[in-house]
Formats: sequence, structure tokens, C-alpha cells
Amino acid sequence: MEESVITGSGLPPAPGAEQHPSLALVNSAVALPGGHYVDQLGTPAGADQWLTQQGLTPVDAGMLDMCAAQLRSLREQARALFASRVAGLPALPAAVNAINDTLTRVPTAPLLAWDDKSGPYRAMPNPTSELVDHALAALAADAADLLTGPDAERLTACASAPCNRYLLRHGRRQWCSTRCGDRARAARAYARRTGRT
Repeated sequence: MEESVITGSGLPPAPGAEQHPSLALVNSAVALPGGHYVDQLGTPAGADQWLTQQGLTPVDAGMLDMCAAQLRSLREQARALFASRVAGLPALPAAVNAINDTLTRVPTAPLLAWDDKSGPYRAMPNPTSELVDHALAALAADAADLLTGPDAERLTACASAPCNRYLLRHGRRQWCSTRCGDRARAARAYARRTGRT
């Protein structure tokens, strides 16, 4: 089946995504019925808008292709860690290393620089990539906090195929949205009527 990419899923944030931006990050690529796929980070402009909506960068930060690719890569590594946690399986070392690398890449203070004419000064490296590095570090820190904190026990995958979003379970809720819950209930009802499993 051919997969098509569309611009917006129309889905509300999954439970927990407003408290954990890393959950919003892994849910920024969504599989929808009919072979459709939404990737909010598919373009630099989309990634720029997503980071702004999360409060991680100012409006029109000037996202570059390379920066958007780094954000998508972090999303896939965090997604792999969330999947391992939900399934109770060991994490891929590359995913753990990617999160740790992102956490340690951001300088905590302006670096010392030296100009031949004016002498020493303190400055941060490339301002645009600096913004992205800080945003990536904040997302990586949130993913690490989510995976090691009290909410980790509530982390689960949406139980409605083909949805691939994650959520923090509240009570018995197994779906990321009412739409997914309705789709799963309709599929179960159809299976009962037709005798399919």
C-alpha cells in the first residue's frame, strides 16, 4: 500500500504530551488510516513551527535542513526508547547514546574566543544551531525524565491500529484520542458481527 504524507492529523495532543514535550516529539509523526502519514517535522518550516508551538524556540528561528534532520533523528531515538520501555525490552544502546550525546552537546556557558584585534571575549557558537541544540537538549532531558520518573509506568502505545502515538495512561484508557477509541470500538463491533477475530 502506498503511503501518503498529509499536513495535519487533526488529532488533539495525546494524554501527557502537554506535560512532556518528548511525548509530543515522538507523536509528531503519526500513521493514520488509509495509508496516510503526518510528519510535522518533515520540512524545516514545519520543524520551526513545531518547536515554536512547544515554546522551545522563538518564532521564525530560521530552521535549517540539517537542524530539522537532527530533530527528526532525536524523535526516532526517543521513539525507540519509548517502545523498549512499553514492551519491557532492553533499550538499543545507540538510542541511549543519542539521548546522552544530545544532553551533553549544549555548552552551559559562553565559550572563550579570541579576536586578533580586540582580544579575548565570551560568545556562544552559531546562534541558530545554538537554539536548536538547546531545544534538542530540553527534549532529550524530558525523555530521560519521563523514562526514569514516576510517569514511566503509565507510558503506553495507542491501542488503535494503525495509530503509532504514545500516551500516558489514565485509568483504563488505551487510546491517544477519542477518534482512535471510536475506531477501535467500531473494529471490535465489526469483528463480532462478522465472526472475525
